[in-house]
Amino acid sequence: MESTLRQELLKIENENFLQVYSRLPIVVSKAEGAYIWDKDGTKYLDFLGGIAVNVLGHSHPKIIEAITIQSSKYLHLSNYFYQEAQITFAEQLTKSTNYPRVFLTNSGTESVEGALKLIRKWGNINNKNNIIAFEGGFHGRSYGALSLMDKPIYKSDMGPFLSGVTIIKYNSPEELELAVNPFTTAVFLEFLQGEGGIVGVSAEFVDKLLELKEKYNFLIVADEVQAGMGRTGKFFSFEHYNIKPDIVLVSKGLGGGLPLGAILTTEDLANVWDKSQHGTTFGGNALSCAVGKVVLEEINNSVMQNVLNIGEYFYEQLRLVKNEFPEKVKSVRGRGLMLGLELSFEAKLLLNELLKENIITNATSVNVLRLVPPLIITKEEVDIFIRGLNNSLKSL
Repeated sequence: MESTLRQELLKIENENFLQVYSRLPIVVSKAEGAYIWDKDGTKYLDFLGGIAVNVLGHSHPKIIEAITIQSSKYLHLSNYFYQEAQITFAEQLTKSTNYPRVFLTNSGTESVEGALKLIRKWGNINNKNNIIAFEGGFHGRSYGALSLMDKPIYKSDMGPFLSGVTIIKYNSPEELELAVNPFTTAVFLEFLQGEGGIVGVSAEFVDKLLELKEKYNFLIVADEVQAGMGRTGKFFSFEHYNIKPDIVLVSKGLGGGLPLGAILTTEDLANVWDKSQHGTTFGGNALSCAVGKVVLEEINNSVMQNVLNIGEYFYEQLRLVKNEFPEKVKSVRGRGLMLGLELSFEAKLLLNELLKENIITNATSVNVLRLVPPLIITKEEVDIFIRGLNNSLKSL
């Protein structure tokens, strides 16, 4: 009976949706903690985590409680009203991040687009007109975001894109120095690239970035949509370096499964926009903010420490796997619970083998297995993953 329903749902999906997604062959029945159940009753260990969204796992009881309480009051009002859920969340977010100003959005892409507008206006005021971004970066699917990226798979035949953007080699102090000039408005980067293959910047690159900022007075924008929210063991990935960007973009895990994002700025940028120069209908939705408040509380209370402990254990277990399969695993990358395995073959092959072990993962940058499990993952669940990984690599 369940198999028949599954096939019927797949048929309806195929007939009604624009076919832009390469979906896993799973029709979800329910999800809890680090696990997902198929309509057929199969239980999967989820190391994709909604693409780094479900930081507290699936169906966290405190999130369910927050949704129940807020939904009994109201769902949506718009930003014409003062709303307690939104205001208390924003206060907690600014305190958690030490950034005094925030604009709330629905997604990472919207945060990127808003930041581009803020950058452009600041640049026009200061007679600067060029933005620098990096190869391998991923900032979303809208035109502004795509303009900051170099990947043909996302951009092919869909231009023209925004002018005034220079894309250079990632993590190269030499190329950065050649690209920056008095007309540079902003340098826009992920301090730990996700789609780019779980690759982080070097301390030397950050030192050069700060040196050039001092010389040319441009803005530094940190895209923390994937690497933020405690995923690397610090609230933001840039906190592993001696730097404080002017603008920080967050989303994904911020809403714990509901659409929520933010643009965080220093006080210096608080008055760049005038009234009505930017806005959103759904951004800062009360339901999402109620959940976001729970997420911040849990991350600050205990989750970040779990990331440090389990992340270190997970990394070492992956190193052992690399030593066991040196011809198949080239390197282990990342920090905390944002890890990757660089493989000597296309990662989708390993992804398919892991699925046979009832483990869900994701491939990025062609040959990198991306691992972004819930931040509440346990040592026992890491061990289950490692056993499945070993079996899968043997099968290959």
